[in-house]
Amino acid sequence: MRVTRATTALLSLATLCATACRGDRQPDRTPPAEAGDKRDVAPTTAPAAPTGALANLGPLSSMLADKLDAPGPYDPPRQSPGFDAAKPHWLTLDLGGEIGELAPMSLFGGGALIELHALLTRLDRLATDANVQGLLVRFTDVSLDMATAEEVRGAFLAFKAEGKRKLVCHADVPTNAVYYLMSACDAVGVQPVGEVMIPGPMAMPLHLRGLLDKLGVVPDFVHVGAFKGAAEPLTRTEPSKEMRETLAAVVDQAYLTMQAGIAAGRELAPETVAQQIDEALFTSEGALAAGLVDGVATYEDFRAQHTGGAAWKQVKLKDSPSGGGFDMEKLQTFIGLVPPKRPKEPHIALVYALGSIVDGRGQGTIGARNQIAGRTLAAAIDNLADDANVAAILLRVDSGGGSAMASEQIWRALQRAKEKKPVVVSMGGVAASGGYYIACGATKIFALANTLTGSIGVVGGKIAVAGMLEKVGIRTFPITRGKRAAMWSGMTPWTEGERARVLATMEDIYKIFVERVASGRGKTFDDIHAIAQGRVWTGAAAKERGLVDELGGLTEALAETRKLSGIGPEVALEVYPPEPTLKDLIEGFDTGPSLLRAAAEHDLVPSLAVALGPGGLAAVSGVLAQLDALREDPIQTALIWPVLQR
Repeated sequence: MRVTRATTALLSLATLCATACRGDRQPDRTPPAEAGDKRDVAPTTAPAAPTGALANLGPLSSMLADKLDAPGPYDPPRQSPGFDAAKPHWLTLDLGGEIGELAPMSLFGGGALIELHALLTRLDRLATDANVQGLLVRFTDVSLDMATAEEVRGAFLAFKAEGKRKLVCHADVPTNAVYYLMSACDAVGVQPVGEVMIPGPMAMPLHLRGLLDKLGVVPDFVHVGAFKGAAEPLTRTEPSKEMRETLAAVVDQAYLTMQAGIAAGRELAPETVAQQIDEALFTSEGALAAGLVDGVATYEDFRAQHTGGAAWKQVKLKDSPSGGGFDMEKLQTFIGLVPPKRPKEPHIALVYALGSIVDGRGQGTIGARNQIAGRTLAAAIDNLADDANVAAILLRVDSGGGSAMASEQIWRALQRAKEKKPVVVSMGGVAASGGYYIACGATKIFALANTLTGSIGVVGGKIAVAGMLEKVGIRTFPITRGKRAAMWSGMTPWTEGERARVLATMEDIYKIFVERVASGRGKTFDDIHAIAQGRVWTGAAAKERGLVDELGGLTEALAETRKLSGIGPEVALEVYPPEPTLKDLIEGFDTGPSLLRAAAEHDLVPSLAVALGPGGLAAVSGVLAQLDALREDPIQTALIWPVLQR
C-alpha cells in the first residue's frame, strides 16, 4: 500500500513476485460518479425494441455470424462426419493465450485472454451432459501462473469425476505450469519433435540502483515493515535478506505444488519428479521414456487414438447468443440502444477487483477491468448492497495494492455491505498490500496455496532527478513560502525533517491497516503485527496464520457464497464490471499527462539526445519509461525480470 500523493511512487512486491514466479512464459450497472449517488440502475419498464434499420438486423446478424463462424476451405473440420449431440460423443477444446480474470472488450467475442471463470463454467457445464464420454484439451502457447493452474487443475479433476469421464490433453511444448496442469489428464500427448520443459519456477529481481546512480537520479523511499521491500529494485543494488527470504518462500511453494501435482498425476515418486525437474528439458521421445507423456503424435492422430472412432465436436469457451462470433445484441448494448442484462430474481453479484488500487474514479467502469478505483468500486458495492435482489457479494481480488486512501474507501463500502448480506472474498494470483486490505473484513476469505497475500505494510517515496538534469545543463530554482513547500518536488530528495514527517504519516496508516486486519480476522493488534511488517505470504502460509479461512479457488468460494445466501446454481450471476458501453468508453479516456509526455512537451528529450548521444539517450529513455510506469501504475512487474524458462 502506498501514501496517497500524486508524486509518490510505489512498487508492489506481491505482484512483482507473482510475475517473476509465473509457471509459464511462452515463445446494466455503470457505477455513479460519487459513492453517495443512489441512482436507479435497474430498468423499471421493459426496454423498447430497436426500431428502424436496426429492427431488421436480427436475421441478418445471425446469418452474418454463421458465415463468420463457418470454417473456410483450408480450415480443419470442427466436428467429425455425422456428429449427433444426442448420441455418445467426445468434445474438443482449444486453449491458446493467457488464462486470466477478465478479457478486454470485443464486439466479436474474441480476445487473446482466456477468462478463468468462463473456463471453469464451461468445464462444469460439459460435465452435466450425459452423452459426453470425454474431452480433449489442446494447449497452444498457454500461459498462466501457478495459482491459476491450481484452479484449472481442480476443475479438470472435477470434470473427470473419478473416472466417469475421460480427459486427455495435447500440446506442442508444455512448460512448467502448463505441464503441471496437463498432468491431471488421463493421457498426455506431445507433438513429434516437440519438447517438455519443466525447469521449475524462478524469481529474478532486477535492480536499477546502479544505473540510477550513474544517471544522477536519487530514489528516496521509506517503508514501514522490515519485509516491505517493494522499492528495493530502486533503492538497493541487491535484494535484502528479507526479500530473499520472501522470494524463496514463494518459489518453494510453487515448486512443491508443481512437484506434488506431477507426482500424483503421473503416478511417479516425488523424488523422481524432483530429478526430472532438475533435468529440465526433454525431447518428445525422451519425455515418453521418462513417463512424462503417454504418446508422441500429431494432434489429429492423438485425437483419433483416444476418441476410439467415436464422434467428436469442437466446442468454444463461450456460446454467443447470436449463435456465432458476432453478437448484435452486444453491439446494441454497447451503443446504448438496450440496457445491460441483469438477473431479475435474487442472485449473487460477482465483483472483480483487479489491478492497481487508485484514488478517485480512475477510468470509470471501462477501467475497472484492470484497475481498482476507490470511488468507482465503492459506488458499485454500495449499489449492490442496497439492491434487495442481490443476496450476497463475491469479491474476486487480484491486486498487489496501491492507494491507502482508496483501499480504506473500498474497505468501508464492503463493511456497509457486510451489515446487509454475506461478503465472500476469492483471492486470485495476488491479493496483497491494498489487495489484502480490502479483503480482510469479509465474511469469509478463500485463497489458493500459491496466492500471494498479506504484505501488510506501507511504502512510499519519490524520484529526485535534479542530478540527472544537471548533467546536461538543466537547473531548477525553486521559490517557496513555507518550510516544506517543495517537499513533494521531483527534483530533490527529502530533508531529514521531511522524511520524518512522511514516515510518521506512513506509520499511522500502518496502524490503521493492522487494526482493520485484526478486527476482520478476530485477532489482536499484536497478533497481526507479528505476521505483518510488509511480509508477503503464500496462501498456504496465510491460512496457517489465520489471514485467510479456506484454501480454494473461485469455484469453492462461489459454492460457499451460494450456501450462505441460499441461492442455487441455477440462478445466473451478476458480474461487475459489466461489458463496457460507449458512454463508459467516452468517460474513461485518460487525459492526465505522463512523465514522458511532459518531457517531450518541455523539449527535455531532444536536449538529452544532444548531450548524451544515442546510447545515453536510450538509457535515460528507459529510466523515464520506468518512472512514468511507476507514476501511472504502482504495481510494476518490469522491475523483476520474469524469467521463468518456457
